[in-house]
Amino acid sequence: MTPIQTGILGGIALIIFLISSMPVAFAMALVGVVGFAALTSSTAALSMATAELYETFSSYSLTVIPLFVFMGQVSFHAGISKSLFNAAYKWLGALPGGLAMATVGACTAFGAICGSGPATAATMASVAIPEMRRYKYSMELAAGAVAAGGSLGMLIPPSVVFIVYAILTESSIGKLFIAGVLPGLLIAALFCLVIFINCVRRPEMGPVGPKTTFLEKVISLKGVAETLILFVVVMGGMFFGYFTPTEAAAVGAAGSVIIALVKRKLSVKILIRSLLETVRTSSMVMMIVAGAVIFGRFLAITRIPYELASWLCALPLPGAIIVLLIIVFYLLAGCFVDALALVLLTIPIFYPVITELGFDPIWFGVIIVVVTQMGVISPPVGVNVYVVGGIERDIPLSTIFKGAMPFLLTLMVAAILLILFPQISLFLPGLVN
Repeated sequence: MTPIQTGILGGIALIIFLISSMPVAFAMALVGVVGFAALTSSTAALSMATAELYETFSSYSLTVIPLFVFMGQVSFHAGISKSLFNAAYKWLGALPGGLAMATVGACTAFGAICGSGPATAATMASVAIPEMRRYKYSMELAAGAVAAGGSLGMLIPPSVVFIVYAILTESSIGKLFIAGVLPGLLIAALFCLVIFINCVRRPEMGPVGPKTTFLEKVISLKGVAETLILFVVVMGGMFFGYFTPTEAAAVGAAGSVIIALVKRKLSVKILIRSLLETVRTSSMVMMIVAGAVIFGRFLAITRIPYELASWLCALPLPGAIIVLLIIVFYLLAGCFVDALALVLLTIPIFYPVITELGFDPIWFGVIIVVVTQMGVISPPVGVNVYVVGGIERDIPLSTIFKGAMPFLLTLMVAAILLILFPQISLFLPGLVN
C-alpha cells in the first residue's frame, strides 16, 4: 500500500471514529500513531507521539490558552456579562429590536474577554433571553440573536481558534488577534442592521423598549469601563509591541482578577470554580491540539498535503477560484464538524495550498474563522444553537435554527466582503512592526 493510499484509509478511519462519537483528540491521535507505525515502525510512532505530547503540554506559546480562558472565567463569574448587557440595553433598547441589538453588542464586548463562541452564547443566553422574554420579543429573534452573537467570540480577540491556527501555521498570534478586530466589528454592525430592518418590517418581533435619558446612558458606561480598559490594555500592549501574546494573556488574567476584586465579586468559591473550569477547558483544547499535531505528522509522511497543493495549483483556474472552493468546503464541513476540530483537521492540508498560491496567511486565518462561525449556527450540528437550546429548554431547536438563518446569510455577505476587500483584515496588522 502506498503512503497516499494509507493516508486516505486513515482519513476514512478518522471519519468513522468521529461519527461514532469518539473524542476528537483521541481519534486523531489513534489514527496518527497507527498510520505512522504502518509507514515507519511502531517504535518510531510511539517515539513521535511521546515527543509531540510532551512538546504540546510544555509549549510556552500554548500558555496563552489557560491564561485567556481564566480571564474569561473570572469575568463571567464576576458578573461582567450582565453589566455589558445592561449598558448596551440603555443605549439601544429604545430602537426596534433594541434588546436583540444590545445582545449582539454585549456578545461582542464579552467575546473580547472570553475567546470562545459557545461560552459567549451560553453566557448571554442566561442574561439576555429572560429580558427579551419579559419585553415580549419573538423567541425566534431572541434565540437566533444570542446564537449568532455568540459566534463573535470566535473572531473578536482573544480567540482560541486564532491561537490554534497560529500554532499550526507558525503565524503571529498577535497579528491574528489584531486582524480579527475590524472584521468582528463589521459583522456585529451587520447583525444589528439585519435586526433593525427585520423589526421595522415586523414590529411584533422586537417591540421598542422604554426610552432612557442621555444621563442614564452615560452612567451605564460605568459598568463596562473596566472591561474596555482591560481590552485596550491587552490589545494595545500587543499592537504597540509592549507585550508578547503570552504576556498580554497574563496581564489580561491578572486584570480580570483585579476588576473582580474591585467590584467585590471575587470570592474563594468563584476563584476555585474559575480555576477548575480553566483546567478543564484548557486540557480539552490542548489534548485536541496534541492529537491534531500527531495526525498532522502522519499526514506529512503520506505527502497528501503536498500532492494536493501541487494538484490544486496546477489546475487551470485562478487562485481566487481555488480559495473559493476551499471556503465552500469549510462551509459544508462546518455543518457537521465542530469548528476547532475542523480547523485542526484541515489546516495541515489546505495551508500549503494557500501559501503556494501566494495568499496572506493572516487574511486566510480570518476567513477561516468567519466561515467556521457559520458552522456553529447552521444545521444539523450548530454548536451554539444546541448551547442556547440547552439553557432555554422551552425553545425548540427548530425555532433557534430558523432565527439564526438571517445571521447565517449575513455571515456569508461578510465573508464575501472580506474576500473582495482583504484590507479590512490586513489594515491593522499592517501597522504592527
